[in-house]
Amino acid sequence: MSVQYYQSKDKVKDVASPCVSHCGLNEDDVCLGCFRNIDEIMTWRKLDVAAKKAVLNQCRQRQQQYGK
Repeated sequence: MSVQYYQSKDKVKDVASPCVSHCGLNEDDVCLGCFRNIDEIMTWRKLDVAAKKAVLNQCRQRQQQYGK
């Protein structure tokens, strides 16, 4: 499964969760559905827009790292 991450260049009030309801953690506690780590999943709702965008960037990198 390949997940695409999009970021609007406009000012946004919030960033949607990247969850694709295909959850399963690997040995590094990274979800193989959205590629967030367990801490990012647990704190997502508390993060501001900038932090959420930073998480999405990390997710993109992990997705490439895990070859999906």
